[in-house]
Amino acid sequence: MSDDPDQSDVTRRTQLAAERTWLAWWRTGVAVAAVAIAVGRALPGVGGGAGWPLRALGIAYAALAIGLLAAGAARQRRVERSLRKGEYASLSSPLVMALTAVAIALAAATLALVAVRL
Repeated sequence: MSDDPDQSDVTRRTQLAAERTWLAWWRTGVAVAAVAIAVGRALPGVGGGAGWPLRALGIAYAALAIGLLAAGAARQRRVERSLRKGEYASLSSPLVMALTAVAIALAAATLALVAVRL
């Protein structure tokens, strides 16, 4: 870090922005974990019929939550290393596409199961 106050302020703001981004990953992971509980535990008790499809879906949401938390932690470490070196760490496009594909598949499966059970 430079002794220049302006550079120090820019570095501090950048580090705080990176921290907020990590917290956003964390909030998303926790929110998906809550969805896992709702889909896997609450919904099977609401309607009749077999509860295993919703439980399986809840487990899949929990796996996504774990993946989001792990990806956010790895991203935070990578960004911190890059900031110390004065570099930029871009977000992996394959990671974004994989997480998005999983989330879309889970949302579609949830919609289909809820629609069938209503």
